[in-house]
Amino acid sequence: MSECNHNCADCAENCESRDPKSFLEPCNRFSRVKKVIGVVSGKGGVGKSLVTGLLASAARKRGLEVGVLDADITGPSVPKMFGVSARAEGCEWGILPQFTKSGIKIMSLNLLLEDETQPVIWRGMMIANTVKQFWTDVVWDDVDLLFLDMPPGTGDVPLTVFQSVPLDGIVVVTSPQELVGMIVKKAVHMAETMNVPVVGLVENMSYLECPDCGKKISVFGPSRVDDAAREFAIDATAKLPIDPAFAECADSGKIEEADGSALSGVLDAILALPVSERDHADED
Repeated sequence: MSECNHNCADCAENCESRDPKSFLEPCNRFSRVKKVIGVVSGKGGVGKSLVTGLLASAARKRGLEVGVLDADITGPSVPKMFGVSARAEGCEWGILPQFTKSGIKIMSLNLLLEDETQPVIWRGMMIANTVKQFWTDVVWDDVDLLFLDMPPGTGDVPLTVFQSVPLDGIVVVTSPQELVGMIVKKAVHMAETMNVPVVGLVENMSYLECPDCGKKISVFGPSRVDDAAREFAIDATAKLPIDPAFAECADSGKIEEADGSALSGVLDAILALPVSERDHADED
């Protein structure tokens, strides 16, 4: 490591004396985003994208201007979930997002590919730069809530998102298994390290409700979301059942029609966050 000149603007080192804000990228100059919420998970396959879609749809139903940035570059699922297939276009101001049926703005790598089944075989740096460009180059216009469907885990790309995009809070998605619970702790600790508050904890696949008697069956073992919430002092929690209707809505591009009422408490906690002042790119 070279000798520090105390000029963070010209330095790429992530040393202890560095101001964390020096990594943050400015928002597109034609965008006004009030709150940015990351939806994260310690591992893949726990329903992070589903929760993102349900939260965005619930916020839109409350009359808010909503956007979804699909930061899961190698596994983008947001366009399919919302039934959007038209390719994104650009203009002199930047990249224009596509709109869902209810008016949610979305941006995903799949909206830029000629074939949505084309695999993204990129190295970490290129993936991370693409995520940053979705923040700096997309014309989000006026948005009350911008949800980031984050890549799973605590590796290079999630770290870049935490450092580059001014997140106001995160929602952690988990499932009841003990191993997954342990992995979730890593995600929470990462958020604490980056000084981003955890505003909600969602346990997906929490139970299966019998269609005949209504009994709740803990298919993957007893719920642990309340214990985790107490451990990390997270006030807003939610439990989503194993419900075929969720999969049907997501697979058919109708996630906006799904019942996301179980997440109302988490959405309330998000709305209670203060509105942040955003840096924007220079006019020139």
